[in-house]
Amino acid sequence: MTRPAHLSRPATAAESHLLLVEDDEVIRNTVRMLLERYGFTVSTAADGLTGLEMFRETDPDLLLLDVMLPDLDGIGLCRRVRELSLAPILMMSARGDALDVVSGLEAGADDYVVKPCESAVLVARIRSLLRRVSFSPPGAGAAPQADSAVLAFGDLTVDTRGMEVRRAGQVVALTPTELRMLLEFAGSPGVVLERRTLLSRVWDHAWHGDTRVVDLHVQRLRAKIGGDRIETVRGFGYKLRR
Repeated sequence: MTRPAHLSRPATAAESHLLLVEDDEVIRNTVRMLLERYGFTVSTAADGLTGLEMFRETDPDLLLLDVMLPDLDGIGLCRRVRELSLAPILMMSARGDALDVVSGLEAGADDYVVKPCESAVLVARIRSLLRRVSFSPPGAGAAPQADSAVLAFGDLTVDTRGMEVRRAGQVVALTPTELRMLLEFAGSPGVVLERRTLLSRVWDHAWHGDTRVVDLHVQRLRAKIGGDRIETVRGFGYKLRR
């Protein structure tokens, strides 16, 4: 069921199917109608277990879920989905509590918004995640030259054309967000990338993005490609070791 990041569907609203899991009926219907006005196809579920079953059955392009859900909460649902798929996950938190945010990102979410959220912000975050699924190598100046499609860093190889990452010869399963972040690092090895730069390039957060989303994704990426690959430069950001 896992959809490889490099074999993705188009990111246009008219062709994108979203699954919204929200227990509050008013919020659920309001968000559904909003997203449908923007051209998305939206399925809904009112609890975590139903949401998990619908995800398995429909294989949506993006999962939008609340943190507080009956039967199976949003954190648990996020973890279960990550066992099945690399599809983008956008979490919604009513409080914006740091624990909710960190728990959601650690569970595998790609991004989060705080409710109530402005319509334009919600749609922008969704479109950003969908673009990430069908992206070409990102970042101004970060895309490698045509004659260096496969970049090697020790036993780690990054195929920038096939969008495939291998470690010691074994394919590493990365979410679209993790892959895009790695491509940013691989395009500028040894160069420090500030958190705000990564937010802008990877998440398209040109406004008030929270840098915690960067830190948690770096942690997840380190766990998959090796903890010593990405170095923290205190007070500045991160860099990929040459």
